[in-house]
This record gives sequence, C-alpha cells and structure tokens, in this order.
Amino acid sequence: MHTAAFIFEPGTYDDRFLALDAQIEAAAAANPGYLGRETWQSADGARVNATYYWKDLESLKAFSADPNHQEAKRNYQLWYKGFHIVISEVIRSYGDDTLGHITPNQRATRSEGPTA
Repeated sequence: MHTAAFIFEPGTYDDRFLALDAQIEAAAAANPGYLGRETWQSADGARVNATYYWKDLESLKAFSADPNHQEAKRNYQLWYKGFHIVISEVIRSYGDDTLGHITPNQRATRSEGPTA
C-alpha cells in the first residue's frame, strides 16, 4: 500500500478549479487501486493535508497521469499559495480496533502501545 500526501496552503478557488477538483476526485475513485482519502487541516486553516491511499505504486502512477490532474499540476499557482507532496509506502498499521481506518488494522500489543 502507498500514500500520496498532498500538503498545501489554499489560495483562491475559481470555477475552473472546482470543475478540475471534481474531475480529479472522480478519476481517483474510478481507479481500481484507489482505497480512500483522509484530509486534515491546521487549527488556523492555513495548511491542509489530503492523504490519498493506493493499493500499489502502479495505481498511484496511473492516477498521476490523468489529464485533469496534469492540468491542475501545471496551473497550481492559480489556486494554491504553495504545496508539498510526500509519497510513502505503508509498512505497518495498527490500533485497538475502536477507530476504523483505510489501512489494514493489526491489533496493537501491550508493548507497542500508542507510540510504537
């Protein structure tokens, strides 16, 4: 499993951005390797992290090649103050089974606790 964390500072959104955003979300959802997304925002709303989860790197690469996604990447300065992308491989995920999550849950042991 892989993630693509899209960390950005929002700017001004126009009608073209809103249309592209909807098309990009639809392209992600149509990709058989797309597993879901989580979005977090800083307390002051100045920074957002949208993390997309993918079955494998090939699925992520296919999504990245989508023409609408490519257009948004070329024109990001129209809508964002800045951005940063982090691509990661998920090597482990665990918890106490009380919170559902996109990643597979391996129950934590006592020695692992919440900080391992």
